[in-house]
Amino acid sequence: MLLVASYVFYGWWDWRFLFLIFISSLVDFVVGQKIYKTENKKKRKGFLMVSLLVNLGFLVYFKYSNFFIETFVDTFRLFGKELEVSTLNIILPVGISFYTFQTLSYTIDIYRKQLEPTKDVLSFFTFVAFFPQLVAGPIERASHLLPQFYKTYKFNYNQVKSGLLLIAFGLFKKIVVADRVSVLVNQVYNGPEAYLGYEIILATILFAFQIYCDFSGYSDIAIGVGRTMGFDLMKNFRSPYLSKSITEFWRRWHISLSTWFRDYVYIPLGGSRDGKYKTYRNLFLVFFVSGLWHGAAMTFIIWGAIHGVIIVVEKSFSKQRRTIAKALGFEINTVSRKLFYIIITFSIVCIAWVFFRANTLSDAITIIQNGFHLKWSQVLNFYDLGLNAQEFWTAFFAIVLLVVFEWTHQNVSFTKQLAAQPLLFRWCFYLMIVFTLIIFGVYGDMAPKEFIYFQF
Repeated sequence: MLLVASYVFYGWWDWRFLFLIFISSLVDFVVGQKIYKTENKKKRKGFLMVSLLVNLGFLVYFKYSNFFIETFVDTFRLFGKELEVSTLNIILPVGISFYTFQTLSYTIDIYRKQLEPTKDVLSFFTFVAFFPQLVAGPIERASHLLPQFYKTYKFNYNQVKSGLLLIAFGLFKKIVVADRVSVLVNQVYNGPEAYLGYEIILATILFAFQIYCDFSGYSDIAIGVGRTMGFDLMKNFRSPYLSKSITEFWRRWHISLSTWFRDYVYIPLGGSRDGKYKTYRNLFLVFFVSGLWHGAAMTFIIWGAIHGVIIVVEKSFSKQRRTIAKALGFEINTVSRKLFYIIITFSIVCIAWVFFRANTLSDAITIIQNGFHLKWSQVLNFYDLGLNAQEFWTAFFAIVLLVVFEWTHQNVSFTKQLAAQPLLFRWCFYLMIVFTLIIFGVYGDMAPKEFIYFQF
């Protein structure tokens, strides 16, 4: 039933792309068996290459063909040669980057002898196409999720309650915060030449919260839906904007992707085993590839490169960091030192988000330039930015509430805290969430039609 539901769910968008998931699943199921049964290293590597070529071949064709064509033409243009080459009319299948990485982890782990292949074809196909996290993650490992399909689940009241609560939190992030601030962000970023100074800064900060609430909201909903059915999906976010460094940020942001790149790209490249300079190279390459994974555009590559450079710098000057903070007067008070690091990290992340969100590279440059045109006399007019004052302050207080909640619950389970409260208090809280979503949620024509990460 789960497999049929997952295929109907995905096919509802465009049934023609179901063959991609089916072929990927079939190839990796067969390849996993073949790798496990042979001890010949060349044959094992050959079977693994089949999996890599099929899965990455689909990904490269559908996601990067036009990017490579445009880059090829632009390269010749630099040397004064104009090529008349048209791009291909290709539709990017929703979620292809996510399920490609998920199914690849299965064959790679078998090749490394860290996992035994399954003989249950139905369970494997369902693992690849599991609808809650099919189109935007979390990117699950076969060793964690696949065995869960072998079990029989009975109704569990506490699991269903916990799952529904997580879904409600995800909906709050998506329809109360992300969809509301997207109006202002789209207004500024779709015409950046018309905005200066604080308008650019405000839109960039709000985009930081938009993409976090949009993506982590989806992850919460996916994990919650899985939990109501008895499945345990990995946590994908841990309050990333409370990070005190970019390195820590990537331990908290899109955890399923960052750990995937660590295990299947960074470590195979050599990790930190071959000296500091090769370690720096490996770190930069991981984030360069991560940028390319997000999208076939120079803006995404630059976004990934910025994070790669900063992480290399952090690793290079990790010993001097404490000295710098002390020289700036942030050593005495631990809270002030943490706050200083958090603000610096968040600022760097926001600058990188400019390239992630900008429609083109020239737009990103315009936004950076216009952002430095600060005037103390400048007055923010929310109507010019697409939002009225009421909508803006609703978004502002929702963001403050979210930040305070995450700050106070970094090391505390809210679900356990809530479960310890009296019945009347719990049900009042549930009703408050429901009415908050109904009253303050963004609906109708104003609301975006999809989650941001569906495009990846």
